[in-house]
Amino acid sequence: MSSKIKDMTVGKPLRLIFMFALPLIFGNIFQQLYTIVDTIVIGKFLGVEALAAVGAGAWLNWMVIDIIIGFTQGFSILISQYFGENNMEKLRKTVTMSTILVTILGVLMTIISLLAARPVLVLLNTPENIINDSLSFLWVAFCGIPAILAYNTCSAILRALGDSRTPLMAMITASIINVVLDMIFVLVFKLGIIGPAIATVIAQIFSFIYCINNVRKLSILKLTLEDFNIDMYMIRKLTFLGAPISFQNGIIGFGGLVVQYVVNGFGFMFVAGFTATNKLYGILELVAVALGYSMATFTGQNLGAKKYDRIRIGMNSALKMAVGTSVILSAILFLFGRYFALMFISGNPQEVKQVTDIAYKYLMVMSSMLFILYMLHIYRNALQGMGDTIIPMVSGIVELCMRISVALFLPLLIGETGIYFAEVAAWLGAEVILMITYYIRIRKLKDNDKNIVAEAQC
Repeated sequence: MSSKIKDMTVGKPLRLIFMFALPLIFGNIFQQLYTIVDTIVIGKFLGVEALAAVGAGAWLNWMVIDIIIGFTQGFSILISQYFGENNMEKLRKTVTMSTILVTILGVLMTIISLLAARPVLVLLNTPENIINDSLSFLWVAFCGIPAILAYNTCSAILRALGDSRTPLMAMITASIINVVLDMIFVLVFKLGIIGPAIATVIAQIFSFIYCINNVRKLSILKLTLEDFNIDMYMIRKLTFLGAPISFQNGIIGFGGLVVQYVVNGFGFMFVAGFTATNKLYGILELVAVALGYSMATFTGQNLGAKKYDRIRIGMNSALKMAVGTSVILSAILFLFGRYFALMFISGNPQEVKQVTDIAYKYLMVMSSMLFILYMLHIYRNALQGMGDTIIPMVSGIVELCMRISVALFLPLLIGETGIYFAEVAAWLGAEVILMITYYIRIRKLKDNDKNIVAEAQC
């Protein structure tokens, strides 16, 4: 077994979760780095209109990517459970059937996304002066869907086996490539708004190549032709796990599109300010995402090993880390948030001030409730690690309802400030249902464990 693979069914849960999450945190930092560099290059060298153009299509782009990631998360649940069981035959079959599903999904998602881009931008009331640039950016980005799917599948396989270091190295490599190409394509070749999009697609291809080379080296994944024989039961099981997470991410993204529709109605200056904060949102969330993935792998492996009490201990440790981190980040953003927003904005002094004020107000609202977002990720991933993807999907529907309700109606009462609260309301609604369900599930597991012990003693 590779030294990078980690058995999370033994050892101290706090240390295991933290050490697994640490490379993911750094990986997310590098991933956000090249997203931020894209935005800085666009905002500083191409202007406020170009920044608004990227922002106008941002939610659509995120929705497509999150749908993709949702399926790969579902695949990793089953892989981690079979790894915890030490059932290598089913583990290999899961990997091969995941590969087949992902290939089909990549083709379909690319075609659908390219065809839907313009109609969706028109439907979102995208301002006329930025719609063509926004469409150009999206078309190039959507051509990279197969690379995104391939990387996330390899990354999900590695994470499920306890390897969070390889995805980190892949992301560092991709980030360096992306940053260098950003500068070359925009400043040297003058490709305009499509330059950063092309740079990102190329970087994603390199991250996939790095990960697949490492997956092929794993002795437990030495695949044979027999492993690729179609197993409809396994395909149905993977689809059942992946589709709800994908649907959950899709409906969350749809709620974001509704928010974007309302934001677009306030003009391109407001869109630019909103975009600047949304790019910082990725930084706000990155530790939560890493801890969530760590918790999913920890839960999945320990569920497979039937070590239910470790799941409870791990959850308590993850929550403490999540809340502590969110409080520290909130304090930093309250103090320096305005300066961070200024990194993305250029123009005349009046434009800069207007866009910065919008970005800073939105950032303060999100920062004040950041702990809710962090707890949400922990509870959602713990349930997914248990194999429950239905309730997280239901929580996505709750997010959708809360986000749309606040986005459409609160601005009617208090003006454009109301739109800032849509995201926080969505977090809160989703977390309540996830938290309640988790404690019901963990109690049932604990009771089952007691019954098994009692039967063994008899």
